[in-house]
Amino acid sequence: MRRVFEILGSSLNLTWQEFKSHKIRTLLSLSGVAFGIFCIIGVLAAVNSLEYAVQKDIKALGSNTVYIDKWEYADGGNDYPWWKYVKRPDPAYEEMVMLKKRVPAAANVAFNISTSGSLELDDNTVSGVNYYGITEEFSNIQPIDIQLGRYLQQSDFDYGSNVFVIGYEVAVNLFGNAEKAVGKTVKMKAGKRGLIVGLIKKQGKSIVGGWEYDNSILMPLGFMKEMVREKYSNPIIMVQGKETVPMEQLKDELTGAMRSVRKLKPTQENDFSLNDIDAFSSFASGIFSNINKGGWAIAALSLVVGMFGVANIMFVTVRERTSQIGLKKAIGAKSSTILTEFLLESAFLCIMGGLLGLSGVFMLTLLSTAAGFPVFIAADILLLAISICIVVGVLAGIIPASIAARMNPVEAIRSK
Repeated sequence: MRRVFEILGSSLNLTWQEFKSHKIRTLLSLSGVAFGIFCIIGVLAAVNSLEYAVQKDIKALGSNTVYIDKWEYADGGNDYPWWKYVKRPDPAYEEMVMLKKRVPAAANVAFNISTSGSLELDDNTVSGVNYYGITEEFSNIQPIDIQLGRYLQQSDFDYGSNVFVIGYEVAVNLFGNAEKAVGKTVKMKAGKRGLIVGLIKKQGKSIVGGWEYDNSILMPLGFMKEMVREKYSNPIIMVQGKETVPMEQLKDELTGAMRSVRKLKPTQENDFSLNDIDAFSSFASGIFSNINKGGWAIAALSLVVGMFGVANIMFVTVRERTSQIGLKKAIGAKSSTILTEFLLESAFLCIMGGLLGLSGVFMLTLLSTAAGFPVFIAADILLLAISICIVVGVLAGIIPASIAARMNPVEAIRSK
């Protein structure tokens, strides 16, 4: 063990001496490694951070949840058959009630309609507010954090009370101070007035859109129907499966129940869509995986260039130290020791290049935080960076180190 530490110390010292003696040459040669590490770690860190944010937003839509709609939540490209979906009937509240009775795999079933409108208080008006009319079990699927006041009660749903909870940004824009909103009555769509009973905790921006509670108000479905018609307010049925029930089983039961509710014949196609939120998560993971592959491809080219740069340094180093190598072998140094010293020196050089690349990534994380989208570097990514540097260093130094290890000590000492 002592011998190993001696070799490590010697290699580290020689690497540092090489760097001090030829700073410009070493930095230029390490630039390829630094750029390659910057590309790999930068892409991995950015993609991981983006994937974390997207997956978090997707999970906020409801885990183990199916959205029943006439629309298929897929890529709306040129092949999207919108003409087929637009003819389908909209989900209805009565269908939601029947699904509760016919789908044993469902833990929670909720109905939601939505539109946009304004809120007025004296001379102040806030436009573009998301109106959501919901049923009782909505909050079981979509947990709502109330910062001040209370959430909607069962009596509010039973009687369609003219009460609602308000999003943080809407409250700030309407009242200046969000906490002043609770207990106030404001004017809504169709001249209706509603009492604010709760303030929703600030959620922050969502990458995938989602519910955007900061710019929303939530009210009982009955109260919402006094302002808009259900059919023209994007109705959807939300079904959350029980924890022990697989998603495929839930979708099978929902398919059978919906076909029964709508009295579809065996030969008729489904006139509804079951949109699986968990499938979105898997789809997003696949996209980010492909992005990572692209980052690896770009970085691999830079690492190959960097590897040749380090190899060039090592060839020059071996030539400059030929007499020293001969002297070491003459006094008993083994070929394996010489080989190990040069491989370690090559690896240390690559680690120095990797540290330069990582410093650039850390600057990127600071800039991203200031820009409002924080990028973080996970511990496993840092470990990956060091591992890549060591592998590249060993590959770059294997040929020069082998040449040094095979030198004849007498001929090496006589060289100039």
